Amino acid sequence: MEVSCSYERTITPSICDYDGRLSVPDCFGLFMDAAAIHAAELGVGIADMSRRGLFWLTVRTKVHFLRRPQMLERVTVWTRPIEPEKVRSIREYRLTKDGELLAEGKTEWTVVEMPAGKIHPMQDVFPESVEMASAPAFAEPFCRIAPGFRAEEGFGSYTVRSSDIDVGGHMNNVAYLHALFGMLSAAERKSLPQNTVEIAFRAPCFEGETLSCFRRPAEQSAEFAMVKPDGTVGVLVKVS
Repeated sequence: MEVSCSYERTITPSICDYDGRLSVPDCFGLFMDAAAIHAAELGVGIADMSRRGLFWLTVRTKVHFLRRPQMLERVTVWTRPIEPEKVRSIREYRLTKDGELLAEGKTEWTVVEMPAGKIHPMQDVFPESVEMASAPAFAEPFCRIAPGFRAEEGFGSYTVRSSDIDVGGHMNNVAYLHALFGMLSAAERKSLPQNTVEIAFRAPCFEGETLSCFRRPAEQSAEFAMVKPDGTVGVLVKVS
């Protein structure tokens, strides 16, 4: 039987947006938490990997929203890993309410050897006893977000705070989305379609770094970038 993990979760006020619904960044947070919980159950959690000198690294995440649940709705969070490739692994997610699909998505991961940062083969990461699906049910491909933003597309800057830093010592995956979405007004956020949100992680960002933020319109979507002081792109985001 394929392994999966699911549990119920109340959409509490602390993870809701200005409209009283689960915020986009916090949905990513729910899925990140589910991945961490299930990985630990499978023996490949943060502590397990650390003992082996390994670290999970998120490459990109894509989430498609059908309906963002309202405050105090009781939902089910579900996740499962997909049979890994040579150096990449996919994990998929679903958010449901009484059988209604609210959101679905997937994350592409790789594993690095610490402290060198060398990519580690996936073949020995999961226990042999773990049976996984051969392909994700959420088959929508990741898109390519071109990194070349123009100077006039800049709309502000964000200094990485201590509260943004995770156990790995760099900016938390979800903190990027909180930062970007927080720089937009409520009216601007309402104008975004927000049906599908994708984030690609290009380089780690650290406490005290001031990131330059860019935004450009695309066909029925908007694309964003957060760029490190040395000009290296930290993350790319597409909202469509």
